[in-house]
Amino acid sequence: MEVTPILLADRQANDNRSMGKLSGPELNKAVASLKGWTVVKGKLHKEYKFADFIHAFGFMATAALAIEKMEHHPEWFNVYNRVTVDLTTHDAKGITSKDIDLAKLLDETAKKLQ
Repeated sequence: MEVTPILLADRQANDNRSMGKLSGPELNKAVASLKGWTVVKGKLHKEYKFADFIHAFGFMATAALAIEKMEHHPEWFNVYNRVTVDLTTHDAKGITSKDIDLAKLLDETAKKLQ
């Protein structure tokens, strides 16, 4: 009997396909519950500011461990003490509950380092 391995990318794509893009009212309600998050160009967006580069990079490194478990990765960018984050679910072509959950996780992680 031949066993075909399930690739992580295949499983993730299937998970995201079953995830629906949030409707306008759902998105508005979700964003209102997230401090400092906005929607910019169809993506959930926030800029974090830390005391210095070490804290900003520490935020990214700490969050990366939990993010990997979620199998839902942010678009993020670091310059000195700032980390800019954009979240979207590409397979759903918009913002989903996975993005909201990731935003909450990032906020919790940032709180510990700010």
